[in-house]
Amino acid sequence: MPRRAKLTRTKTGLAPAGGGWFVVNAARAQWFRNERFGMACVFEGARRFTQLGINIRVLDPGQANCLYHSETSQEGFLVLSGSCRLLIEEQEIRLRAWDFVHCPPGTKHVFLGAGRKPCVILMVGARRPGEKISYPVSRLAQRHGAGAMKRTSSPRVAYADSPRWLPARGNLDKVCPGK
Repeated sequence: MPRRAKLTRTKTGLAPAGGGWFVVNAARAQWFRNERFGMACVFEGARRFTQLGINIRVLDPGQANCLYHSETSQEGFLVLSGSCRLLIEEQEIRLRAWDFVHCPPGTKHVFLGAGRKPCVILMVGARRPGEKISYPVSRLAQRHGAGAMKRTSSPRVAYADSPRWLPARGNLDKVCPGK
C-alpha cells in the first residue's frame, strides 16, 4: 500500500520529500517566476513524477510559457482563467477560460498571455522513457518572442539566452487570492 509522502518547506514552497501520495494546496506549493516565461507552480519535489508532469502556469499579457516546441509525448492544457493565444502548428488561436487543448505527440505549440489580466493554465503531460523535445524555427513564434533562433533538440541550446527561474514566494497575490 502506498505511503503518504512528507511535505517539506523549501524556499519556494512545500514539496514532497519522497515517494508516496500527498495533498498540497497550490498556493502553498513550490512557485517560481521568470521575467520572460511567467510564473509556475511545480508540485514535484527533487524527485520528478515518473509518468505524468503537471503544473500551473501564470502568464501576463505578452508572456510565453516557453519556446515553441513539440514533444514525443501527449500533453493537455486547460485555461483556468484569463485569456491567451495558442500558437499551434503555425496557426494562432485565441483561448479563454475553460478552453481545453489536446496536443498529440509531435504537435508544435506555445501559449502567450493575452488580454488585460494574467492567464492561468493547468498543464499536464505524459512522461515516457526516451521522450524527446524539438524546437523548430517558427517565424510566427519568433514574432511573439517565443521561438528558437535555430532548430535544436537541446533545451540548453534553445534557452541559452533566457533568464533564470527564481523563487516566487510572496509574489502570488494576483494568482492565489487569500493564500
